[in-house]
Amino acid sequence: MSEDNNIQDENKGQEEVKASTCENCDKHKAEAEEYKSGWQRALADYKNLQKESAEMRGVWAKASEQYILEEFVPVFENFKKAFAHKDAMAEENGWKQWADGIGHIKKQFGDILKNYQVEEIKTIGEKFDPRFHEAIGEEESAENEPGMILKEVEGGYKRGDKIIKPARVIVSK
Repeated sequence: MSEDNNIQDENKGQEEVKASTCENCDKHKAEAEEYKSGWQRALADYKNLQKESAEMRGVWAKASEQYILEEFVPVFENFKKAFAHKDAMAEENGWKQWADGIGHIKKQFGDILKNYQVEEIKTIGEKFDPRFHEAIGEEESAENEPGMILKEVEGGYKRGDKIIKPARVIVSK
């Protein structure tokens, strides 16, 4: 009988555990539902934030493009004015006025680039540096040591440490 008593005691212990678990079961289920609901709201908020951030990046990019275009429009207008006077260049003073106008336009472009911290890369008389220069040819030079830049074919530009466009140069042999 002691075996039967042990089995009964064991069953009784399991029933007590089941009863105590079931008593707390509703409480735990409600708590789990509350956590699940909170997690779902947080997930939805996160997805909405991602969508809103993507939309804002698009708005900022368009505003930035608009700002840059607004800065270049006056320069383009001055080019149009300069070329509208091409017939007047035949006059005695026409070439000087045209050259002055082109100089003004060049200064406008330079000012815009300067406002964006864009700098020209130094070339002629400098030592060739593949980080800043692209060699497109070599020439003999008695006056310069090998690797010195003799001519600039196309200017190069950088903004801070970032190269926008390397300078294309001719280097001494």
